Amino acid sequence: MLESVGKHGYEQTTVQDALDAAGLYRQAFYDSFEDKEDCYLQALDAGSAWIELAMREAAAGASTWRGQLRGALAGLLGFLDEQPEIGRALLVEVHAAGPKAVGKRTEAMERAAGLIDRAREESDDPAPAISAEAIVAGILAVLHARLSADRKDGYAQLLPELMYLAVLPYFGADEAAAELRGETR
Repeated sequence: MLESVGKHGYEQTTVQDALDAAGLYRQAFYDSFEDKEDCYLQALDAGSAWIELAMREAAAGASTWRGQLRGALAGLLGFLDEQPEIGRALLVEVHAAGPKAVGKRTEAMERAAGLIDRAREESDDPAPAISAEAIVAGILAVLHARLSADRKDGYAQLLPELMYLAVLPYFGADEAAAELRGETR
């Protein structure tokens, strides 16, 4: 389902597209799913878990917030370089799929914002309370725009700029500029 939605868009994807991609018979589909929306929602859960696993694995071993964030973002961006159509299905097509899908993405964004806001534990700068939410929304907006434009690669190259945006409100301009220059801490 994610491959089909990423390739054709949610509205244009049919159950038959998903069946063809998976090599299944129609009855096998309906034994597991009520309809296209149900299948997409379950695929959205599985795809989100897939991305979150890639992010956790890439961040494993990092001891600081910045190291963990850098790893997690590198995992996300690497995933998008390898699987841009899946990324499009997960990050772009949720609006077309309706309020349940948007709700699932909102929950994922809230989890991400909670992780971003852990920067307060290491920061001396009092970032505004909305900082984590704004950072996550900004990262999503950048990725959404590129995936919507059908960009197939170049996501990993965004890491220094996304780190700059995330570090700035918590650690200030000098530390954010160091991230932009690739001076990791």
